[in-house]
Amino acid sequence: MTETISAAQARRITLAAQGFGRPRPASVGIRQIDAVVRRMGLLQLDSVNVFERSHYLPVFARLGAYDKADLDRLTFGKKARYTEYWAHVAALIPLESWPLWRWHMAWHRDLYASRPASSWVNSNGEMLDWLRAELAAKGPLPASKIEHDANRRRGGWWEWSDVKIGLESLFFMGEVVSAGRTNFERTYALAEQVMPAEFMASEVSKHDAIRHLLLRAAESYGVATMADLADYYRLMKGWVAPILAELVDEGALVPVTVRGWERGGKPIPAYLHPDARIPRRIETAALLSPFDPVVWYRERALRLFDFHYRIEIYTPAPKRIYGYYTLPLLIDDQIVGRVDLKSDRQNGVLRVQSAWREPHAIGTEIEARTAQLLRKTAAWQGLDAIEVMNWGDLAAGLAAELKVTVLPRV
Repeated sequence: MTETISAAQARRITLAAQGFGRPRPASVGIRQIDAVVRRMGLLQLDSVNVFERSHYLPVFARLGAYDKADLDRLTFGKKARYTEYWAHVAALIPLESWPLWRWHMAWHRDLYASRPASSWVNSNGEMLDWLRAELAAKGPLPASKIEHDANRRRGGWWEWSDVKIGLESLFFMGEVVSAGRTNFERTYALAEQVMPAEFMASEVSKHDAIRHLLLRAAESYGVATMADLADYYRLMKGWVAPILAELVDEGALVPVTVRGWERGGKPIPAYLHPDARIPRRIETAALLSPFDPVVWYRERALRLFDFHYRIEIYTPAPKRIYGYYTLPLLIDDQIVGRVDLKSDRQNGVLRVQSAWREPHAIGTEIEARTAQLLRKTAAWQGLDAIEVMNWGDLAAGLAAELKVTVLPRV
């Protein structure tokens, strides 16, 4: 008989699996940071820096204030324990996980080869050969330092030059890897120039790699549907389904029903990791990155937290409902609101550009706990003051708790 768990239990299982609800260490160093990132399995990268770059935020959410230079050394330094690949999207993964993606790199090579001769990769073989030779001769380089007539952006920010397109294509195929970042710009290198020999020599079959990634996703989520597990590392459902069935048959994952997880009036099959904890309660207060694993799969965030989430970066300003880059506000085991933050580093101010309470969020502690969290956030960012704009139904109460005047919305 399939076990049934409540929606509240599913939330607590997920948050515990993600590292929430644990006592925070008195001091945070590389060892604690490394443990948190490995628990998640990866850190998604994103270039938006209006408040703070996304990959710094999940560590702060789980551990509190820490030195970002420690995370940089761990992930981008000369002795980094992490590398980058398109795992989920552009993400940092443990160095030893790189061989698990070699089948995916081969899949990309086959995908490019199957495209028409007029496609970019198939019609730019000379450029790809030149880039290989350039990196072989000069060693790791960022795209901006590669001298070539084609290294000119053709339009806006995402209109990459042919040099950048070529490097990214080689990156997808695994011939080129990241050799760190400087000012967030990736440095590219041939894989054999920087990847440890044991990982270059390691071959993992597609079946075994997907099996490992599914188990890692299940461990990181605690309880999840097939769609949730597939999304964690952006694996196609057709790849996942037969291996998921194997894991269930072996007892590596336990089928469960979560009350309220339904589609068309029928329960959505879910799977519990055997080592998942079911805490009686979760105590935490955290700002979540839009790309935190807790909320990055929007359908799951809706199921778990009744939280409908879209970031509005690409929405014209007059049409934004909540703000440019709103961060979900997690208090205990509920997402109770969202705040749009901006770090005004020149003036030493953390600007709360909007603050909203979720319709289901009740209680009088939200404003007080959010104010306390924002004070800690400002201190972590090295900012001396907090300002609150008059936008959102949480703004006035939050300003009152912070003892600041609500400012007109800009």
